[in-house]
Amino acid sequence: MDQPRDLRALATLAACALAACIPGALTLAAGDDGGLGDSGSSGGDSGSSGGDSGSSSGGAMDSSATEGGGDAGCTPGAKRCSGSGAETCTNGGTWGSAVACKGSTPFCVNGGCSTEPPSCVAGGAGMTGCGASSESCCTSLAVSGGMYDRTYVNSGSGPTGEADPATVTSFRLDKYEVTVGRFRQFVSAWNGGAGYVPPAGSGKHTHLNVGQGLASSGSAGAYEPGWVATDDGNVAPTDANLACAQPSAGYATWTTLPGSNESLPINCVSWWDAYAFCIWDGGFLPSEAEWEYAAAGGSQQLEYPWGGMPPVSSNQYAIYGCNYPSPGTCTGVANIAPVGTATLGAGLWGQFDLAGNAWEWNLDWFATYVPSTDGAYLTTATTRVLRGGVFYGVASTLLPPSRDDKAPGNRVYFIGLRCARTP
Repeated sequence: MDQPRDLRALATLAACALAACIPGALTLAAGDDGGLGDSGSSGGDSGSSGGDSGSSSGGAMDSSATEGGGDAGCTPGAKRCSGSGAETCTNGGTWGSAVACKGSTPFCVNGGCSTEPPSCVAGGAGMTGCGASSESCCTSLAVSGGMYDRTYVNSGSGPTGEADPATVTSFRLDKYEVTVGRFRQFVSAWNGGAGYVPPAGSGKHTHLNVGQGLASSGSAGAYEPGWVATDDGNVAPTDANLACAQPSAGYATWTTLPGSNESLPINCVSWWDAYAFCIWDGGFLPSEAEWEYAAAGGSQQLEYPWGGMPPVSSNQYAIYGCNYPSPGTCTGVANIAPVGTATLGAGLWGQFDLAGNAWEWNLDWFATYVPSTDGAYLTTATTRVLRGGVFYGVASTLLPPSRDDKAPGNRVYFIGLRCARTP
């Protein structure tokens, strides 16, 4: 048996024993995290339906349609998507203003408006058939905005110890974590680096602050920059990278060819991969304040996303503690559940897996909280925020205030993503 190389690994083995695991079955490399650290620190333990699934674009499609690529010259008549809007190249060879996709076709795909975002428009495993209702895996649900406290304790009798207030405007948050099947469509569009890259400045919360996006909590008067072109080269969802050699390829959900993992949450993605995916899919990464707001039930500041019922080990509320598919040992990808498996674990607004299965990248850099109104910590730091807990983690990581963090380039088997969208 590999010997644990730091105190966090030792704590994980102890937690595994409490969950009826066999010690050593899940041995973490130094720095790999089930969320067992102190509150608020690195490794912290604080932490509308899209329409018919297989539908095709409802907007004008063009053989010259492209996606992204900045504001370089273009071929007159060509079409592309910019967020959830469609752009057409003018006779002068420049991109015109985006025309918003809305109503029954709110998503832009290949330069035209569609009932489904790009990651689900093809239909098939991991794109359709998600959850108990076997619905579109791209279903995105409205979250009503409000005020709440990001720091609190709720032991079943209501929140106490409240601090760090934040105000969030209404938005939509995808019902499910991004699946392997959905991410496969993005990898195809990226095309080994020869295809899609996000346009510079895309991915903002354009419904906020007159289009400027989220306010920067770490820099007064600054706003969300959106995608930075110099990060284009950091997007690298290759087969080798998604195989997730650290610490064990046996936990990677990606397969080179479509297979039985298509409905599992994609893991082994970097922060740049996650952000680029959400932009390509017509959305953006949620801010940390938005993500926790949805998990906490807004001002209700719930004990768990679903309420006060303990998660137990039956996988009804959350996938955690090496309990899936049955309590015992974590041995590989079989311990990661299809999205939406924990059918009683939906949050106040209907999202699944806000606790357990995979940590999820958020937009923010990791930092000490400051009061926030439609803000995110956007001043460059060392690590990006993770939220939500993981399939092998302890129950305390399922609490909405629990937070963790990793360097944006980390590709590890416990990190996935979920996208947010304009309301």
